[in-house]
Amino acid sequence: MKKLKLEELGRISVEEFKETEKIPVVILMDNIRSAHNIGSVFRTADAFLMEKIYLCGITATPPNKEIRKTALGATESVDWEYVEDIHELIPQLKNNGFKILSIEQVDGSQNLMEFQVQPNEKIAIVLGNEVEGVQQSVINMSDACLEIPQDGTKHSLNVSVCAGIVMWEFFRKFK
Repeated sequence: MKKLKLEELGRISVEEFKETEKIPVVILMDNIRSAHNIGSVFRTADAFLMEKIYLCGITATPPNKEIRKTALGATESVDWEYVEDIHELIPQLKNNGFKILSIEQVDGSQNLMEFQVQPNEKIAIVLGNEVEGVQQSVINMSDACLEIPQDGTKHSLNVSVCAGIVMWEFFRKFK
């Protein structure tokens, strides 16, 4: 084995990325406080071909120095939109055929690894605030809540780590 050089990775341009077929998943980031977390989610969304990111509430938007630091250019490749109130966005997405899935620990949550997607299903993933999580009012609007199984003492993941696990799992399910 030898480590691949940058030119051997087969990276595509931003223009090619824009033309590449995405998986039918959008990410809703609601009231995310850390711009570094936001940038990390952009970078992962690029890696796993997410359709779009919605930035809601207090979530910072590009251009932002801290987002840029962790996104490494992904704010240019991944489509995004700022929507002030997630409660107005969710009905619009539902009307466009999206299933709303909040990532949160709730009674009746489904294990992320066991969740089944249907062919041609459109998914909207909700990620909540680093301290408070997904708002109860948003959980009430969700079609389901998914949980990442955890056996350690914390039962809590950084939102960008959580997003990475969830996006990888949906990328894998749709590929």
